[in-house]
Amino acid sequence: MPNTTFSGLSQRTTAWAVKNMLDHARPIEVLAQYGMTQPVPKNTSDTPKFRRPIPLPLDTITTPLTEGVSPSKRAMQYETVPAQLKQYGDVVGITDRVQDIAEDPVLKDATELCGEQAAEMKELLLWGAICGGSNVYYANGTARSAVNTKLTTTLQRAVVRHLKNERAKKVTSKVSSTVKYGTEQIAPAFLAFAHTDCEADIREMAGFVPCEKYGSMEALPHEIGKVEDVRYICSPVLNPFVGEGSTTANGMVQSDGSNVDVYPVVYIGKDAFGHVALRGSKAFSPMVVNPGTASDSDPLGQRGSVGWKTYFDALILNQAWLCRVEVGITDLA
Repeated sequence: MPNTTFSGLSQRTTAWAVKNMLDHARPIEVLAQYGMTQPVPKNTSDTPKFRRPIPLPLDTITTPLTEGVSPSKRAMQYETVPAQLKQYGDVVGITDRVQDIAEDPVLKDATELCGEQAAEMKELLLWGAICGGSNVYYANGTARSAVNTKLTTTLQRAVVRHLKNERAKKVTSKVSSTVKYGTEQIAPAFLAFAHTDCEADIREMAGFVPCEKYGSMEALPHEIGKVEDVRYICSPVLNPFVGEGSTTANGMVQSDGSNVDVYPVVYIGKDAFGHVALRGSKAFSPMVVNPGTASDSDPLGQRGSVGWKTYFDALILNQAWLCRVEVGITDLA
């Protein structure tokens, strides 16, 4: 069957399919709402470049100015970090019999699931990218294989000290909670991302404040609370390193029965990582072929499909502004 976009569909149905997929992608996004975003217009390049200004030096301005003498002008400098777009996608088959006879709203369900799948795919790729950072703290020992201790406020303070020493700025905005490309302001803080399995231990940290006690500050999507300068955001998509920790349980979860499961908790400052945002008409392409469209390969029009494709890349933009803490989680059983 020819890969005809929206074959046999009205313009209204086409717009509905796009919106329906994106509406079901947005609630799954966690990491994708933060970091530096880079939209890529069509027919430009598969290597978009993230650019940021290099901070002005301090060591050359410690000498007082000379009366009546203007200082030398300084040129602005920028650092460029290239990305490499790759194409991802999937497709769900639909037959004419299913569409004509089945009691389930197949087209609606397929578009919803495709939107959710696309969002989870991007989250997994983002998580893989930021978990590759060079700044690593271990809850116990000096290697992943020794981890058998939960997250503590003391460990968080060590991470925050590093971020502040590196002049990392607190995150002050996120990608807009609409299908349009844009940002919206949030209360300044460093952000920490973790699997939902970590939630119980995070809540046990000294100084933890749950979202419901924030007062006038609005909670972020998937946020469970804050500890001092850090707001914690949890998602079941942010996978652990199963069975890669210590052989000594120390009360931590060992799902393989022999080694502790290691959970990364990633702390970020503003613009620590970048990605191509799942926003706007150019960022995501739903593809629908309606059953009933005859072709040489399908002369009776018995087959159709609902699918999606997108271009994406994610990368760390500043290693110094991102830290990974590897911890165990308390065995609640």
